[in-house]
Amino acid sequence: MAVAEGANENLNPNETKGKIITCKAAVAYGPGKPLVVEHVLVDPPQKMEVRIKILYTSICHTDLSAWQGKNEAQHAYPRILGHEASGIVESVGEGVCDMKEGDFVVPIFNGECGDCGYCKCEQTNKCERFGVDGMKKVMVNDGATRFSTVDGKPIYHFLNTSTFTEYTVVDSACVVKIHFDGDGDLNPYIKKLTLLSCGVSTGVGAAWNIANVHSASTVAVFGLGAVGLAVAEGARARGASKIIGVDINPDKFIKGRAMGITDFINPVDEEKPVYERIREITDGGVHYSFECAGNLNVLRDAFLSAHEGWGLTVLLGIHPSPEMLPIHPMELFTGRRIVGSVFGGFKGKTQLPHFAQKCMHGVVKLDDFITHELPFEEINKAFDLLVAGKSLRSLLHF
Repeated sequence: MAVAEGANENLNPNETKGKIITCKAAVAYGPGKPLVVEHVLVDPPQKMEVRIKILYTSICHTDLSAWQGKNEAQHAYPRILGHEASGIVESVGEGVCDMKEGDFVVPIFNGECGDCGYCKCEQTNKCERFGVDGMKKVMVNDGATRFSTVDGKPIYHFLNTSTFTEYTVVDSACVVKIHFDGDGDLNPYIKKLTLLSCGVSTGVGAAWNIANVHSASTVAVFGLGAVGLAVAEGARARGASKIIGVDINPDKFIKGRAMGITDFINPVDEEKPVYERIREITDGGVHYSFECAGNLNVLRDAFLSAHEGWGLTVLLGIHPSPEMLPIHPMELFTGRRIVGSVFGGFKGKTQLPHFAQKCMHGVVKLDDFITHELPFEEINKAFDLLVAGKSLRSLLHF
């Protein structure tokens, strides 16, 4: 495996292994407050943990929601957010056998221990101990953090990963080693593979693993952020005949067209419900609809846009509201189905490496998802771009 030139030029495990590292991180001190880029202390990894030198990290809407404090479970400060990244293993804790210092890896928020009943079940990608958990803010080993301020105060973790930092410590169940098959060079893909930590895997996986979109099928995607566009890209790769994008931002269609979207519907411009419009142009409804907006009204439109008898709606949007599903039980007797999807149905450690190979071989196009590249110190600007709807993924580098 070839590692990007210069990627680990400042990484010398002989000098840092087993020691506390002082490095830069963007620390959240309260909901909506600008992140503070400052020096923090990062402890060595303990048993079955990995310390990673982050090369690139990007910002997802889940990070945005956490920063805004929309979910009470995320009210733990100070905290290091972030869950999309790529990096190099700096050191490993006792018992870690599937990776070593210098390996190229991506952290994942939905881990895979490989030993629990969930991991051994082929019907789920949930892990009993390391599955996605918005409540979790400390490490599994000892209930403590691996981050602290320079004066010794603890800094909490986020979504099993905490990637807005030059170094992070992650449970090994939440770290995936990536390599290029054969004699290929990994260098051209280092930054792009950052997107596999969440957005692209979540969207493409929903199309492939959860819906199993088939050739010549029809698809509707509600919400054209990075996840929604990843769904469209996954549907395009599977040969869908019609991919309808639904969003109130008309600028999204420009980017969406490159990712396979064939039709665009802006609800603001429609005189009738969106689901009626979709039924009209798809002879009764789509085979697959995907709700990526985290909005209950949008979810109902997505459900009703699916064809009676066989239509499937896949829920990807995060819904922090306590409101329940806007579906009457009797409506399920029409044959429409609805299912949720976490991390695109991928079992991270066993299946993500294969997906990475497909991306590196061009089956899935990653380049169009990266709209901005910024130095890490400009992380607040990257958040502003996301809030303004001007970015899909802003890639931050150290």
